[in-house]
Amino acid sequence: MSSFVRTGRKIIAIGRNYALHAKELGNAVPTEPFFFLKPTSSYLQPGEGHIELPKGAVVHHEVELGVVIGKTGRDIPRAEADEYIAGYALAIDVSARNMQDAAKKAGLPWAAAKGFDTFTPVGAFIPKARIPAVAQVGLHLRVNGEVKQSGTARDMLFDVPELIEFVSGIMQLEEGDLVLTGTPAGVGALVHGDKVHAKLTYPELEGEVLSEFEFEARDRAGGYAFKG
Repeated sequence: MSSFVRTGRKIIAIGRNYALHAKELGNAVPTEPFFFLKPTSSYLQPGEGHIELPKGAVVHHEVELGVVIGKTGRDIPRAEADEYIAGYALAIDVSARNMQDAAKKAGLPWAAAKGFDTFTPVGAFIPKARIPAVAQVGLHLRVNGEVKQSGTARDMLFDVPELIEFVSGIMQLEEGDLVLTGTPAGVGALVHGDKVHAKLTYPELEGEVLSEFEFEARDRAGGYAFKG
């Protein structure tokens, strides 16, 4: 499944799955999972370019653990969820926060705020065997060398089997799909020239580095300009 970026058909992003992150944005802590979709065209792999900052957008970083789906299924019981996991990937869910806030206030969808090109930086595939206990995954993000986000998957409100059961009860999960599982607290804005470094460790925050990458944020030269 190392080819999931090319072959996967959708990115399912779980919202507010860390209580402190929900609270830092002034959002209610959910009582059941909820998710939104991101286009696979938003993938950005190391060596492919930069995180692009659209004109007028306040762009935030959100480091996440991604779950790579290994086989197609629907209505998957959480007790069987592990059978559908091929592995994992480090990712950043990049968000145009002011666009998202404006859309939410108007009662409109906010897919555009999450779906710009380069808005899903992602690392290499990590085989499932490298992470036998997902709760012990450590997630780290630094901007210009300063720690901004640091947390473990144990802080998720809804764990990975529960997320797979929930999502697959609504839409079929397909081989190569990526489920982004939420972000720890500490999200913040990026500006032109920022160096964004993400890292996944196991076990815990002091464990072995299984994946890391760095991108520079740069102003986007063309395209849509948000005027809200």
